[in-house]
Amino acid sequence: MDTARDLMKEPITINKNENLTEAIRKLVGKNISRLLVIEGGKTVGIVTEKDIGLFLLNDNTGRKLDDISLTEIMKGVVFVEPSTSIKDSADTMAKKEISSLAVGSGNNTLGIFTKTDLARYYAENFKARRTVGEYMSTVYSWAHAKDSLSIVLSKMIEKKISRIILKDENETPVGILTFRDLFRNALNFGNEQEIEDNRQPDISIVFSRKGFLSESGFGGVTFANQLMKENVITVNYDDDLAQACDVMLKNKINGVGVLSSRGTLVGIISKTDVVSAIATTE
Repeated sequence: MDTARDLMKEPITINKNENLTEAIRKLVGKNISRLLVIEGGKTVGIVTEKDIGLFLLNDNTGRKLDDISLTEIMKGVVFVEPSTSIKDSADTMAKKEISSLAVGSGNNTLGIFTKTDLARYYAENFKARRTVGEYMSTVYSWAHAKDSLSIVLSKMIEKKISRIILKDENETPVGILTFRDLFRNALNFGNEQEIEDNRQPDISIVFSRKGFLSESGFGGVTFANQLMKENVITVNYDDDLAQACDVMLKNKINGVGVLSSRGTLVGIISKTDVVSAIATTE
């Protein structure tokens, strides 16, 4: 029987006393989505890109990222025993609505695995078992690509999602915006005292840095299409779910659009849906 020990990898950690800049730099530099927070050799928390993204969206204090402590953002860690089955591990992740599990205990953290590891496990072990249509989410959030960042991110925070589809004026999907797209910009802008509004070439207005949701700061003078990734990677409704996992893994993304037989976007399939598939597979 495959167990949590078989999936786990050595965790990448960050000291509890570090600041938000260092956390984002590690996440972006290593292309990962979470860090275990340690203190005195013991795992005391976890910080994820989604947690940071939600924090940045709400923060309107004007502080530099260097001045924001990880203790304001980090959350508790959920542990499983090394012998826990992968199915039971997936069930725990689905029920607790989390995207990773630590293996061991706080005093002896052996490793960590994530939704990505479960998606890879599904791709390797469950070919031709389920279709995309059986597990996709038919309801998905979207916004217009020409909306200001503050408007788009308001929708993301309302829905508690880390990615959003962007459409043009004809309601055709043209891109996707994720928290990870914001992090690179957070590093560029997060430690600047002020930014410049150049919406009108003949007018230069300087604003103090406020939160990404600010209508007068960065969020108000930047548009979603300036940060989005163009084009939406898709799979088909009747495709093998294992194939969809391969697409997500190859492109290093957490979700893809789902197309009907007519080529219209009818939903989203994500690694979260794959976790549910493993948890419910006999």
